[in-house]
Amino acid sequence: MRRVAVHDIGHYIAGGAGETEAARYGDVFDPNSGKVQKRVALGTAADLDRAVAAAEAAQPAWAAVNPQRRARVMFKFKELVEANMEELAHTLASEHGKVIADARGDLMRGLDVIEFCCGIPHAMKGEFTHGAGPGIDVWSMRQPLGIGAGITPFNFPAMIPMWMFGVAIAVGNAFILKPSERDPSVPVRLAELMREAGLPEGILQVVHGDKEMVDAILDHPAIAAVSFVGSSDIAHYVYSRGVAAGKRVQAMGGAKNHGIVMPDADLDQVVNDLSGAAFGSAGERCMALPVVVPVGEETAERLRAKLIPAINALRVGVSTDPEAHYGPVINAAHKAKVENYIQMGVDEGAELVVDGRGFTLQGHEKGFFVGPTLFDRVTTKMKTYQEEIFGPVLQIVRAHDFEEALRLPSEHQYGNGVAIFTRNGHAAREFAARVNVGMVGINVPIPVPVAYHTFGGWKRSAFGDTNQHGMEGVKFWTKVKTVTGRWPDGSASGDNAFVIPTMG
Repeated sequence: MRRVAVHDIGHYIAGGAGETEAARYGDVFDPNSGKVQKRVALGTAADLDRAVAAAEAAQPAWAAVNPQRRARVMFKFKELVEANMEELAHTLASEHGKVIADARGDLMRGLDVIEFCCGIPHAMKGEFTHGAGPGIDVWSMRQPLGIGAGITPFNFPAMIPMWMFGVAIAVGNAFILKPSERDPSVPVRLAELMREAGLPEGILQVVHGDKEMVDAILDHPAIAAVSFVGSSDIAHYVYSRGVAAGKRVQAMGGAKNHGIVMPDADLDQVVNDLSGAAFGSAGERCMALPVVVPVGEETAERLRAKLIPAINALRVGVSTDPEAHYGPVINAAHKAKVENYIQMGVDEGAELVVDGRGFTLQGHEKGFFVGPTLFDRVTTKMKTYQEEIFGPVLQIVRAHDFEEALRLPSEHQYGNGVAIFTRNGHAAREFAARVNVGMVGINVPIPVPVAYHTFGGWKRSAFGDTNQHGMEGVKFWTKVKTVTGRWPDGSASGDNAFVIPTMG
């Protein structure tokens, strides 16, 4: 074991940072310049074993802490994150590429879940029935699973880890986080702040790595549950391998969210909403809105006429530019992937209205920038429609009527989020009830539920039957124990010994 260099990022195990047994490292880029700024240790099963051993030693005592005291740690952690907001936001932006305002939003949305966790004593209350049988009471209690793990993506390096570890730790588990190796600094800093907030050593740990570490987590017999967010193919892999190993698994995958625009919609508001929902964070969101479906040719033409100048007016800039609407994508490989999808759209016959390829920023020519892109006359047969692009690309798919617009998201392989823009309450109500998608927005372009509800899609957007955070999160990270109790008064004759007591 050796201590990593100053500019390298090591694991955070047993309350300490900087040690690793890894022989391999991954580059951490500054997407604004295209330069390598740090390296991150790519861990081994031995690193995970050390984290698990520390978790096993610490978790029973943490589970025995009463829930209001666990909640106080969450209160203090929230306070510390807010006090360090600017440091965290700038670090996040420097590794991810999103603009500072968006980085703050990443942190704040994670803190929403931490706020929910501050009320964990209420969320963990069980059920009670007095007099379920003669002198018999029945009650239930929620107890932690033991050790949980989270595998999180690059696009929300603060929010999604907090979605996972906040609830898991608040209910009494120890937690091992494997963040994306592309932007790992903020997750480590969050673990340090949790320790500063009073969390015992070994309860929240961070291990870095690639597929080798993921497989080690999925196979480790001491890890009871795994939460994952990433692409659908990997989500399916994580779910299948984790369940086969006897774990509880929730695995959130990709998306292709649609925005249905009815003829009566306020198009100025729609265009404003689409600008942020399709292009914010360079489109690197599972709740981005990359497909807009105008209903009727007249609606399509009016929408297109308004979209073109709005898209051309978008400012792409470095993360620290306060005037920029969005920054670079995460790395060179992802930039190439997005630009390849744009070319694919052209080859498939879609009309390229605004081309974002070849975008450069003076002084940052090697940064990973992709300009905003707009396609029209996209069809459901096109691979660019069927697959998630995950970049600043908006596609117009024209629908003849409401029923066709309803079918498009309902029949797509992904079912994460969808939105409808209309002034018609009946149309909105009908759409929300019938669409085959997990999260629905009505005149809300990114329908991410508030923290005390739950987040989760359908179809290939989610594997497993329990959603993220809220009460679904509490259920995922706990197991229910039901107790049937009787305090006899000494008068029982024993005549009913062969009858179920609660049937008396």
